[in-house]
Amino acid sequence: MPKCQFVKPDDARKSGQIEFKPIPVNQYNKSVKDESKRYGKDDLVRMQRDMTIIRTFENMLNEIKLRGAFMGIEYMHNGPAHLSIGQEAAAVGQAYHLGIDDHIYGSHRSHGEILAKSLSAIEKLDDKTLMQIMENYFGGQVLKIVEKDSNGSVKDLATDFLIYGTLAEIFGREPGWNKGMGGSMHAFFPPFGVYPNNAIVGGSGDISVGAALYKKVNQKPGIVIGNIGDASSSCGPVWEGLCFATMDQFKTLWDESHRGGLPLIINFYNNFYGMGGQPEGETMGFGMLARLGAGINPEQMHAERIDGYNPLAVADAIARKKEILENGDGPVLMDTITYRYSGHSPSDQSSYREKSEIEAWQQHDPTVHFGKELVKAKICDNTKLEAILKNAEQLMVKALVKAADTTISPRADLWKENNLLEQTMYSNQKVESMEPGRKPDVLIPTIEENPRTKALASRNRSAYDENGKRLKDTRCIGIRDALFEAIIDQFYTDPTLIAYGEENRDWGGPFAVYRGLTEALPYHRLFNSPIAEAAIAGTAVGYALEGGRVLIELMYCDFLGRAGDEVFNQMCKWQSMSGGLLKMPLVMRVSVGSKYGAQHSQDWTALCAHIPGLKVAFPATPYDAKGLMQTALTGTDPVIFFESQRLYGMAEEFVEGGVPKEAYEVPFGEPAIRKEGSDLTILTIGATLYRALDAAKELEDKYGLSCEIIDARSMVPFNYDKVIESVKKTRKILLASDACERGSFLHTMASTINTLAFNELDAPPVVLGARNWITPPDEIEATFFPYPADFLDTIHEHILPLKGYAAKRKCDGSELIRRNQCGL
Repeated sequence: MPKCQFVKPDDARKSGQIEFKPIPVNQYNKSVKDESKRYGKDDLVRMQRDMTIIRTFENMLNEIKLRGAFMGIEYMHNGPAHLSIGQEAAAVGQAYHLGIDDHIYGSHRSHGEILAKSLSAIEKLDDKTLMQIMENYFGGQVLKIVEKDSNGSVKDLATDFLIYGTLAEIFGREPGWNKGMGGSMHAFFPPFGVYPNNAIVGGSGDISVGAALYKKVNQKPGIVIGNIGDASSSCGPVWEGLCFATMDQFKTLWDESHRGGLPLIINFYNNFYGMGGQPEGETMGFGMLARLGAGINPEQMHAERIDGYNPLAVADAIARKKEILENGDGPVLMDTITYRYSGHSPSDQSSYREKSEIEAWQQHDPTVHFGKELVKAKICDNTKLEAILKNAEQLMVKALVKAADTTISPRADLWKENNLLEQTMYSNQKVESMEPGRKPDVLIPTIEENPRTKALASRNRSAYDENGKRLKDTRCIGIRDALFEAIIDQFYTDPTLIAYGEENRDWGGPFAVYRGLTEALPYHRLFNSPIAEAAIAGTAVGYALEGGRVLIELMYCDFLGRAGDEVFNQMCKWQSMSGGLLKMPLVMRVSVGSKYGAQHSQDWTALCAHIPGLKVAFPATPYDAKGLMQTALTGTDPVIFFESQRLYGMAEEFVEGGVPKEAYEVPFGEPAIRKEGSDLTILTIGATLYRALDAAKELEDKYGLSCEIIDARSMVPFNYDKVIESVKKTRKILLASDACERGSFLHTMASTINTLAFNELDAPPVVLGARNWITPPDEIEATFFPYPADFLDTIHEHILPLKGYAAKRKCDGSELIRRNQCGL
């Protein structure tokens, strides 16, 4: 979209060909002896030790899952355990050159990566720092348990701390890394650079891109590695993440101080199986996974296949790839081959592969082969290897005894009021700046100098002039203007805040909310993304997990489906799955359309309100739009912020004085009474408010019925006090929105109202929504969305007969039965 990029027809139509460079495959060929000077004897032995610890840890879990005991200690673990037996060298080699500022994100099979990265961190950190980490992590809860019987150095204590904390998390115990709420597939430990692992295949494929984006935008040290399986190479979010990660603008359009590729390695742990399917030769067509890099960018993502059965080959590759990233030429794709001996999980009998195949790989076992190479190179002897194994077994026994004992390692009490999950579903904090003290990067020194701010200065802040005359909306501050004011205010407050999505820069956003931001913000704070909704949402999750604040836009509510996992499985869950350790300061703007038919005019508030962990807002006035956005952008929770395309130009009709110039907040969960009344309560969500007001006027003028109109403003959270007080007065309630009636969130609200105020009601709560159809063309939309006539029809048939009224459209009990019988 930038005008500086002129698309020349002569160049576009010129004949030629695309050329590809050879992709290296298993090129590393040095021996342990060759590398002894590079790494030194101690570190080479440590690699063997770390692989042995991982193997013993996974063997322990395998024995527990299959036989309910390990080395005489009985324990039944009912949860998942996706083991990486056979994959140890790939994890240890990767971790060797990584520091705590280098962050790894992983998959459901990440125990080995957690241990390898953490053992590497323990080796690199000094004793004082290690003690501070252990003492400060959740108030030293894990440390207090392991220090009682830990012997040796601080690093030995830290190793006990690591093994126990990981195992306790897998067993779902409260002293675990994430209070037991992450478990086997989600465990992580940020102080050592181990960030969330993901149970969704390829889940880290776009989240890790967002983490690298955070480091790039905020110029933080270190790189990010997204560790995902080979089968995830077919997942849409992974491809979208690759496209996002390789956007040309990073190297061409961003300012000099931020220019360059993302500090990111997408590492495919290629064990040749996706559960039982084989990507190479069966479910994919690439032949060799590293080939994928050739199709992404001219640098071919510096793709390479690495022998993951040799820790030195992997360590060498990481060192070379880190140099590429440090030179600003990332991202990088690695195809790290490895193999798992066990099934997808212990219950998997590996019926899809021959036993001889497993045995063939076991002949190359990295823990055995590397140990032999150490002995051959006279780095150590067999006695040392035996001692390493014995020590690893003792570590496991020590940790297992504690983790299996509920008196030492209790589970979180979720029966009590204000329990762990009630405390961590939302963080509910107000943080104006995620990095206080740092000056935000802007192109215009002050908000007052912004051209749009200047233009808005001539607009009326209210829909009414000083004489109470209703002004034209074009002369007033509308919802799009109010949103702009809240957003630009935060851009000048929080240096970590970035915004992106489709058509955000230059165009000013599809509905002109961002008009004026392009002039004010450098490229790295406001930019256009690919048309890749999953990546837009997934990268935002990664950005927020790293500690930044992000504002994304999906343009139309209907596009939420393209980002389903990222919205419904990722952004909503990491606060609670972390045990309250992480925050999710993320706001996703979506608009509810009209005029654009079946795939661009749907209200999907119910989908979002249904998902625990999301906050959901839907302002219908400029005052609320600005105030709720301000609240969202200073909060620490994920917010789905619905906006109605019908209302972007609507002026403020309800708040005296209109929309204040200064920043202010409207709290989530507090509905607003828009019109007082005594005979009937109408609760609305979104743009339906104005049609409810029209209906109320007709009801009052023609039938003497006084309606109290309440605007929900937000759905999650929601305080029912005002609604219940109104119902006690009117004894009747109609709930209305533009969402299709079936499955509407209004039914949840109606059920709650019925439960809370049953004895106060003269009639059951009634829901009025859009018809259960596709959205028809604009010319006949009135047949679909609730209009004043539909309000009167519904009230007449189901709440209070209106004298002399004849329903415009049949909606009595028999009609409702017919519609449901037809699925309508």
